[in-house]
Amino acid sequence: MSGVWGKNIQFSIFGESHGVAIGGVLSSIKAGKKLDFQKIDVEMKRRNHRAFYSTNRNEADLYEILSGVTDGVTNGSPLAFSIRNGEHNSKDYPNLNMLPRPGHADYPACIKHNGFNDYKGGGHFSGRITAPLCFAGAVAKQYLEDYGIKISAHIKSIGNVVSDKQMPQEYDSELSNRLFDEAFPVIDDAIKEKMFSVISEAKEDGDSVGGVIECAIYNAPAGIGSPFFGSVESRLSELLYSIPAVKGVEFGCGFDITKLRGSSANDMYATDGEKIKTLSNNNGGILGGITNGMPVVFRVAIKPTPSIFKPQQTVNLETMENEELLLKGRHDACIVPRAVAAIESCSALCFLDMLCD
Repeated sequence: MSGVWGKNIQFSIFGESHGVAIGGVLSSIKAGKKLDFQKIDVEMKRRNHRAFYSTNRNEADLYEILSGVTDGVTNGSPLAFSIRNGEHNSKDYPNLNMLPRPGHADYPACIKHNGFNDYKGGGHFSGRITAPLCFAGAVAKQYLEDYGIKISAHIKSIGNVVSDKQMPQEYDSELSNRLFDEAFPVIDDAIKEKMFSVISEAKEDGDSVGGVIECAIYNAPAGIGSPFFGSVESRLSELLYSIPAVKGVEFGCGFDITKLRGSSANDMYATDGEKIKTLSNNNGGILGGITNGMPVVFRVAIKPTPSIFKPQQTVNLETMENEELLLKGRHDACIVPRAVAAIESCSALCFLDMLCD
């Protein structure tokens, strides 16, 4: 079971990649919020946009509200929604229940569920299940607007091509709006073609490539979170790791902070007489598990798409013999651009939950 996420609000997801529908239930959100469904539509499209690096599976991702909304306004009951699957092709997955795909959850899922797991398109373990995450995150973003909290992200790297740009220390509405509107959001457009080349080379070779997404949460007030088990880092990471392709999360300078002395790593305080800020943000806006009023900045490592079109070795679970596997189907050469919306959505859900502490 996927279980239920959340301390103050609760979120659960259901469905399989090639099933009838996917969806979710968002509970304990405040009643009386008029939802802007056009904004939700845009968020869903950000995750599901079409490009040379994305799958040819063309799902409309049209959602249906089942409960929790009356005349466009949240009514206090659980907000349940579904997203129909209409463009799957299960014939591309013959006998994969006996031939687990390297890099996928096929084998551990088979063991956990005694061989009854739905393996077609990855089943419940598919990246397609991030669509409900993006819907819930789009709703959460609208609640965060009441607090003035903004979330913005960009592609920091693709393969070995790394941008030297980072999210600014102050919220830049022009930059954030541009990143939001772009299917492939990068701060420095000059590096975009280099990233495209890396993806194209991998795709032509029947392979895939991963990358890093950097995200910043602006205008979060100081004092959110708690130490140890309730830290902002642990609560954010818990939800970020629910995205199937995420293999690493780091805050502020991350691992590079180990290369600094304390005198450089410490973020010195300063004030203009009204507001206290830090002169740097090496700790990513979090100290002792609690926000300090600076932008909460973190980076997420997205692994290469495990579905590739090259021969791979696997084991036939029926005969217990080694076999060669060559996949069919429609798969992303790089899922990093489409993961940006999912990263932002998880951030919004988590901060809405923490604001309710």
